[in-house]
Amino acid sequence: MRNPKPKEWLAKDYSQSRIADYKPFNFVDGEGVRCSLYMSGCLFACKGCYNKIAQNFAYGFEYTTKLEDSIIEDLRHPYVQGLTLLGGEPFLNTQVAIPLAKRIRSEYGYTKDIWSWTGYTWQELMQESEDKLELLSLLDVVVDGRFELAKKDLTLQFRGSSNQRIIDVQASLKQKEVILWENQFS
Repeated sequence: MRNPKPKEWLAKDYSQSRIADYKPFNFVDGEGVRCSLYMSGCLFACKGCYNKIAQNFAYGFEYTTKLEDSIIEDLRHPYVQGLTLLGGEPFLNTQVAIPLAKRIRSEYGYTKDIWSWTGYTWQELMQESEDKLELLSLLDVVVDGRFELAKKDLTLQFRGSSNQRIIDVQASLKQKEVILWENQFS
């Protein structure tokens, strides 16, 4: 597992705007029925990563306007609660994630939520580049922290290891401290 210094890893230096996978209408990547966009590329290299193939920035296929339009259409269904960004590392793919999140906010406001998983901790993100902070500001929920194999716990809700937290982003930004998502258990 690697630990970056603040602003050491910048999306502009790594992202190839590639997608490992897109899965509409699933129930595992956050609360409710979700559309999940798996981004390609991650530098954390956590031991035991469940999606190791997506660590490669060149893996998968190019993100296109056609795919973005499909995601927006899939979100139109009233039973879909929102979008989940995962990977790979969404915060190293801000060129894709920010415009998509802005479009969702433009078309749906906050009627559709946006979740993201990240290997960064909240404290690390607070010291990061402007693009990472902009992406964070567009999210509702972030699951933070690197996956730690020694702390793996399959009973945890939406997390792989006990060091990870489910954070209410908007409340945390407003309070200037980590506020955990209110619907979590264990």
